Amino acid sequence: MTKHEEIIKYITNLKIGTKISVRTIANELNVSEGTAYRAIKDAENMGLVSAVPRIGTVRIEKMTKRNIEKLTYAEVVNIVDGQVLGGREGLHKTLNKFMIGAMTIDAMEKYMSPGNLLIVGNREEAQKLALDKECAVLITGGFGCSDEIKQYANQKQLPIISCSYDTFTTAALINKALAENLIKKDIILVEDIMKTDVAFVTTQDDVGKTRRIIKEANYDLLPVVDEHQKLVGVISVNDLPHDGFDYEKVNKFMNKNVIFVTNKTSVAYAAHLTIWDGVKYLPVVEGKRLVGMVSRQDIVAALQQISGQPQIGETIDDMILKNFNFEEIDNGFKYVGKILPEMLSPLGTASWNTLSLIMSTLGLMALKYNNNINISVDSFTVYYMKPVQLDTNIAVYARCIDSSKNYSKVEVEMISEDDKEIIAKALLSTRIFRK
Repeated sequence: MTKHEEIIKYITNLKIGTKISVRTIANELNVSEGTAYRAIKDAENMGLVSAVPRIGTVRIEKMTKRNIEKLTYAEVVNIVDGQVLGGREGLHKTLNKFMIGAMTIDAMEKYMSPGNLLIVGNREEAQKLALDKECAVLITGGFGCSDEIKQYANQKQLPIISCSYDTFTTAALINKALAENLIKKDIILVEDIMKTDVAFVTTQDDVGKTRRIIKEANYDLLPVVDEHQKLVGVISVNDLPHDGFDYEKVNKFMNKNVIFVTNKTSVAYAAHLTIWDGVKYLPVVEGKRLVGMVSRQDIVAALQQISGQPQIGETIDDMILKNFNFEEIDNGFKYVGKILPEMLSPLGTASWNTLSLIMSTLGLMALKYNNNINISVDSFTVYYMKPVQLDTNIAVYARCIDSSKNYSKVEVEMISEDDKEIIAKALLSTRIFRK
């Protein structure tokens, strides 16, 4: 183990909240200060430590995909260029959300919960109430606090921070930092939730063996791989012959038109596949090699895990389309929904981009659901559109008007359910990929 690796390991094993310095590390591990400095900088890049003004470098809890949307109080100090008045032992803790103390004490108490950050002026009763409720405090306007509050903060291990900004600017700075953190966050991928210990069969296995594996694995679908472990198909209980044929090769009965994902596919897209393509299990491949399996149950569990964090769990598409219901009609689908406030343009009507997004996404979903195939958009042409007001009930009709071996075309029509007038029309052309 190199000296650099030894220092990183040492820092990793420190208690959360421990203050460290170049000199301390150098003395403890008998290394040069230059080596210690470089290792501490690497630890900071790894999210193991954070430098706090006027405090020093502190060991913090490394952010993971489950809490990366949060900020530590140490980061808040940096963001607002603040001064820590008390509760330094709690700087490594993360805030769940912040609130502005611009109301009466009685009203304020209703909104406080552990892990919050109260942004307030020189209102000592509000500061004490926040600490009572296990909340940290950020005092704006350059004000301080009493020695009693400082001691109470030290006792509760909750930071009391002071900054010179006004309340609005302070809240805006923290909000921006949260937004930037979300943009930089890792998207939850299939590889984060997939099962790698997967039951499978090869093309040379027979029907009898496949029946036994399905029964033992308690799956109703198994991936089929070739001699190089490459995914070539899937076999389900329904694909197998009911009686006999035990010594027939499984590749005679397998389904070669496989819906699969890669290990780098987002969980959100995998969820769309399980819903719109109606599949319960998705084989996971890496460069065509089978590396795992993810089930609809795994995906639902992951989405439930992040459902309390809608900014992570929902894409822009999800936010807009979540209120649409669908039903199957002749040669297509009908979607019914409503124009929501988040769909509006600065003029107060639904934006052109939003209406285009609704039509293109729903048209694509209808085609995927209908054909159960891999497709990509060749072109999307909007040839009619008119303004539509907030709260208008709309129906979107997506009908396949032309289909061949390699291409398919869908006509998308949006109609107001209130007055039955046509709002928009578009044509979606897609390319079909078959195995």
